[in-house]
Amino acid sequence: MALSQDRLEDLQRRRQTIMDGGGADKIEARHAKGLMSARDRIDALFQEGTFQEMGTHARHAARAFGMADKELPADGVVVGTGYVGGRLVSAFAQDFTVAAGTLGKRHAEKIVAGLEAAVKLGAPVVAFKDSGGARIQEGVDALSGYGKVFYQNVLLSGVVPQIAVICGPCAGGAAYSPALMDFVIMTRSNAAMFITGPEVIKAVTGRTVTMDEVGGADMHASVSGNVHFLAEDDADAIRIVQRLLSYLPANNTEDPPHRPSSVVDMSEDAGMRAIIPDDPTKAMDMRSVVERLVDGGEFLEVHRSFAENIIVGFGRIEGTVVGIVGNQPAVRSGALDMDASDKSARFVRFCNAFNIPLVTLVDVPGFLPGIEQERGGIIRHGAKMLFAYASSTVPKITVILRKAYGGSYLAMCSQEMGADFVFAWPTAEIAVMGAEGAVRILYNKELKASDDPKGLAAKLAADYRSEFASPYWSAGAGYITDVIDPAVTRSTIALSLRKALSKREFRPPKKHGNIPL
Repeated sequence: MALSQDRLEDLQRRRQTIMDGGGADKIEARHAKGLMSARDRIDALFQEGTFQEMGTHARHAARAFGMADKELPADGVVVGTGYVGGRLVSAFAQDFTVAAGTLGKRHAEKIVAGLEAAVKLGAPVVAFKDSGGARIQEGVDALSGYGKVFYQNVLLSGVVPQIAVICGPCAGGAAYSPALMDFVIMTRSNAAMFITGPEVIKAVTGRTVTMDEVGGADMHASVSGNVHFLAEDDADAIRIVQRLLSYLPANNTEDPPHRPSSVVDMSEDAGMRAIIPDDPTKAMDMRSVVERLVDGGEFLEVHRSFAENIIVGFGRIEGTVVGIVGNQPAVRSGALDMDASDKSARFVRFCNAFNIPLVTLVDVPGFLPGIEQERGGIIRHGAKMLFAYASSTVPKITVILRKAYGGSYLAMCSQEMGADFVFAWPTAEIAVMGAEGAVRILYNKELKASDDPKGLAAKLAADYRSEFASPYWSAGAGYITDVIDPAVTRSTIALSLRKALSKREFRPPKKHGNIPL
């Protein structure tokens, strides 16, 4: 039977109603604020013409207080699959123009269907979060919906990459879904993420706070650590998503999108030598090292504003995708604290889950001393780094640039923690502690200049540094693969990576280890 004109027009009318979401006026109002609509975000993410929607004609649950006759186009969420940079991605975008993007039973079922499709297809997930929270009219059905979404987030963890974009409100229980995902991107304005807002905090505690203090993007990026990337607006957030996806495999059974050069460039980079300060006590900017290591200086830093004493992020070295972890001596002398430990451990575990080789750059004086750190559980937090590196089976290459003292030497992926190659610059010092501290302890006294007119303490410290802390001593003991000229760091890492990509390492059968959370 031929399709009648009436049926065709009915289909077109229904589709247009759905495409209009909450209506042209609401969409125009969002545009006036510099915000994209849900469908704008989907269109900007995917290659043109590749998005296929799921559940387009979904209707909200019949069991909803006072909403029996209310139409909610697509039930307030756009779900489907398409291509980003030629690679399949599953995505959903909550539509704030439809019932404030609130989550109800059918809304949640659509999201779950999109997550299930991601597992079946082996595709990454991108989630645009812009919602007023649970749909009160649906009662416990809405809470059940959140539970099902959380459960799927956990099932997908370590199977496909999950990226959340907070581009509107994300309040209460809704905030736990992005927290269960791998990366969170948040726009600086028009977005908020919190469990309890300013009004609730004031009612319960009597304290007056602002939304920026409890749920703002800058706070989450620099203080709570919940946000990995700050975006200026929706368009910038989508560019970050696309750039991030360019470094990640589609799923845990695939290798990252390496772009290996046909021949490893073994030329020297004399500029790397110039980075080292003449004074060994002077801070060195680790970003300047990273930029010389990665192809074209392109480095996607993760958690840039959080725990700035350590740097983590993605790059390519001679075409090989790598996750880079490096101490930042320019901040807190590069010492490891609780936040730095958490930041690096989680990044290492992500890289291991998705077959991304790890390059670790070491210039660390130790774990940060202080009563706040001890009472805050620095032992437990530092143990996360040890656990993360030791349990990782991806290729691991470590370069010790300068200081590597005490437990922090181990925490930064030493040979004993499973590093496949460990290289050191001639400026490296590897010891239980710094030379001056070691001399004071060994001689059981504080040697001051007035008590030491012949400079015995300085001489002893120099002897300790040149003998026991020397990288050649460690290399002679078999702890270091080689001591290298800084100028060949990039080529040495590149060649080692190329060889290590075929690495296979198996562990004892178990459900999972018990990381010290």
